Amino acid sequence: MLDLPVETTPMHEAPVVSPSTPVPDAAQHLRDPAVRVLLVCDEDDTVVGVVTESDVVALVAETDDLGVVARCMSAPVTTIRPSATVREAAERMRRAGVKHLPVVDHRGVSHGVVSRATLAPYCSRRSLDVTWTDDPLEVEIGDATGVPAND
Repeated sequence: MLDLPVETTPMHEAPVVSPSTPVPDAAQHLRDPAVRVLLVCDEDDTVVGVVTESDVVALVAETDDLGVVARCMSAPVTTIRPSATVREAAERMRRAGVKHLPVVDHRGVSHGVVSRATLAPYCSRRSLDVTWTDDPLEVEIGDATGVPAND
């Protein structure tokens, strides 16, 4: 996994809604296949929640009275700073069980969203440590050590 700052990875912009946005209006945004998450921001542009298709589906399954976004948004929202590393972002997503992570500054204002799909090319399932000690090059893979590079 590369220790690149999140701000150097591809981020996508997400539509922004307010907590008082009617759920049907939010759902209309989510009909677009390119939109996977909505950012819920307060009047100061601070991210206070997120809404995904599954949030709307869960609300519809529970009630006929859809109301406003505040009823179905996920909050408090898990976020990451632009200067955090890809490793930190991936770990935060794993621990929180989320697929999308708003990238916010110190004021809570969004700079975009990273997702599991956008971070995946920067992550590895294995740790690969390469050390040049002498000929031949030796590579350490997981628990195996001292494996010659030509194996």
